[in-house]
Amino acid sequence: MQSVRQIATEIVGREGGYVNDPDDPGGATNFGVTIHTMRALGLDLDRDGDVDARDVQALTRDQAIDIFVRHYFDKPRIAELPETLQASVFDMYVNAGANAVRILQRLLCDMGETVAVDGALGPQSIAASHIAHRQAQGYLADAYGIARRNYYFRLADRRPASRKYARTRAGGKGGWIRRAEEFITPRYHLSDRQFQQRVASWG
Repeated sequence: MQSVRQIATEIVGREGGYVNDPDDPGGATNFGVTIHTMRALGLDLDRDGDVDARDVQALTRDQAIDIFVRHYFDKPRIAELPETLQASVFDMYVNAGANAVRILQRLLCDMGETVAVDGALGPQSIAASHIAHRQAQGYLADAYGIARRNYYFRLADRRPASRKYARTRAGGKGGWIRRAEEFITPRYHLSDRQFQQRVASWG
């Protein structure tokens, strides 16, 4: 299995460098670390008394990796999930915060487990994830990846400004969908035709 730092390094690679997209609720972001996260952590890198876009631009790759490991893997207790889920839930936590856990909790409820959908990994959710893993060996990671892909689709259904993250200008799979499918077995990837059918209502 990859180390958590190796997984975090791959996440940084997916996130890319500095962006400040007005359509992204996360605001200014560098290596996947948002200005909101940096403010919450008090990362005034230029020591001018506030945390602004300049601090986001000053963030290094290694600092981003450290933030992800400490605050997006260790703190939410992702290491206590079944190994097969850890990389995907970690990647989604970086991308969508506690929604990564809510997606898992809803999936566990769909599988017959009784857990609160609260975005926090406590003993109940962790235990339920291991029960589900034993009952659906070889399928739980795919089920989570598909649920994650569906989350992105629903987000784009509701918010037209976000559709550019799910569908490219050329009409193919956007970054959100490709990212989710990195953690899904190829046989469960959407074909181009299936993808076009799913997004047809977007116009």
